[in-house]
Amino acid sequence: MKRLIVPILAGLVLGGIVHLVGVLILPYLAEKDAYSRLSAIGDVNTVTPIDDPSSEGAVLPASDPAFVSAVCLYDLGDGPLKIRVPTTEDYTSISFYTRYGMPFYAINDRSAGRSVIELDLMNAKQKAALPENDEVTVADRLVVESPSDEGVVLIRGLVRERSAREAIKALVDAAGCDSPS
Repeated sequence: MKRLIVPILAGLVLGGIVHLVGVLILPYLAEKDAYSRLSAIGDVNTVTPIDDPSSEGAVLPASDPAFVSAVCLYDLGDGPLKIRVPTTEDYTSISFYTRYGMPFYAINDRSAGRSVIELDLMNAKQKAALPENDEVTVADRLVVESPSDEGVVLIRGLVRERSAREAIKALVDAAGCDSPS
């Protein structure tokens, strides 16, 4: 019996390691990941509305029908981006993901405390190149540093009542994702 304990434990540890590596590497090997599905419906550095989930399916799996969503696929190779999102009456959120779906930042209308959420999205080199200005505070300019040059910005607005869906959709569609001017 004692001879079996060591091989069984070694097998369990090895199985756990193989499982963990498989789960962690899957986003990098998936051919039909979120970025690929979203690039089929929208252009880079522009906000594209996402159709509501239907019985035929949804662009993004597990989409909540209580939200109106839009997406901006970004590429910071040509410079930083300015993200502008008007807030809705109930709830608005902006989530940032890398090209492979790893989340790195999120903000909502409550934490922004403004009627329009404005963010500057840039990579580490672009952020380091920002001029130092003592008069500009973090409250004046919110800078989000992306760990990669490509990724996804997901914009969502809560629809509390069906009658407000078109108004919320118009606000979410008014969002901007372009180079600062």
